[in-house]
Amino acid sequence: MTNKKTTKKTTKKSSSYKKQIETLSKISEAVTSTLYLEDILKLIVTVTAEVMDSKICSLMLLDEKGQKLSVKATQSIIDAYNKKPSLRLGEGVAGKVVLTGKHMIVKDVRKDTNYINIDIAKKASLCSLLCVPLQVKGKAIGVLNLYTAKPHKFTKSEIDVLSTVANQAAIVIENAQLLVKTKVVQEELEARKLIERAKGILMKTQGHSEDEAFKKIQRLAMNTRRSMREIAEAIILAQSVG
Repeated sequence: MTNKKTTKKTTKKSSSYKKQIETLSKISEAVTSTLYLEDILKLIVTVTAEVMDSKICSLMLLDEKGQKLSVKATQSIIDAYNKKPSLRLGEGVAGKVVLTGKHMIVKDVRKDTNYINIDIAKKASLCSLLCVPLQVKGKAIGVLNLYTAKPHKFTKSEIDVLSTVANQAAIVIENAQLLVKTKVVQEELEARKLIERAKGILMKTQGHSEDEAFKKIQRLAMNTRRSMREIAEAIILAQSVG
């Protein structure tokens, strides 16, 4: 009898370990893929929910001011959950997790006073929740939520796996944001170079001062509802054609 129980436990652990490895493997593939950020995050929550038998898996991020949390990715088809309102920093379970940088477990979100959207939890038939922070260089930028439909006692192994997934997601988000910032900076530098070149042309061909040339480009941009870069490119093109 004891041997049978031991065998069952070993089989259960083995199955759980296999699932966790499968989750991390699929997430790693997503992280290194060429998909857009939105698609990668969607893939992360979908795979995590599927492999870890979750009712809903969602990823929430802080806004640019770092004050409000909102759902950015989920595999949920439950409209009430998908459209739930944003949380302030420190508000609700997710808000507290971001504030403290530590995971939280809720046995039943339908009864816990820390959980803000109890009505939505009831409509969506949600029960236990594991919420872990998405951290970048020691700073939480959001959370990864894992809900079950029935009461569930999350194991240390499950917490570790979700934390690893959250860290991988955080890296993807940070890299994407850095890429966007870098691109914006590059575009600004290129625009400045073009405007400087166009100013030089106007100063040479029309006898404008530097300030007059800049104001002319600015005025043309406003009148034609185009960017100063576009006006500068047109001036440069006209000069090269002429």
